[in-house]
Amino acid sequence: QVQLVESGGGLVQAGGSLRLSCAASGRAFTNYIMGWFRQTPGKEREFVAAINRSGSSTYYSESAKGRFTVSRDNAKNTVYLQMSSLKPEDTADYSCAAGTDLPFTWPVLTSPRSYAYWGQGTQVTVSS
Repeated sequence: QVQLVESGGGLVQAGGSLRLSCAASGRAFTNYIMGWFRQTPGKEREFVAAINRSGSSTYYSESAKGRFTVSRDNAKNTVYLQMSSLKPEDTADYSCAAGTDLPFTWPVLTSPRSYAYWGQGTQVTVSS
């Protein structure tokens, strides 16, 4: 089992940047593919980005591509989401997730059901 704790959310103006962190504890971090999702009230959880176990491969949603970068530091048991050129529509609660029994392929990566462990989330608010 793994425990996940996100941090780094906050209020930022449109066009600004934020870096989210997700610290993992428990079983070996390198066993897990890591994903970032976001959710707004009344809507389903939306895939944002994922990174493979070694950090050598990444995958992004169309809305995140070119603006967000996912990375991981396996020595620190931490995954990051660097967000730039933020837009008001990026406002959401962002959660990281960990999964072991999934291939690093679309569409499996983009489904919340593919991930067994979740953090509590961190709120990102982008003002116009």
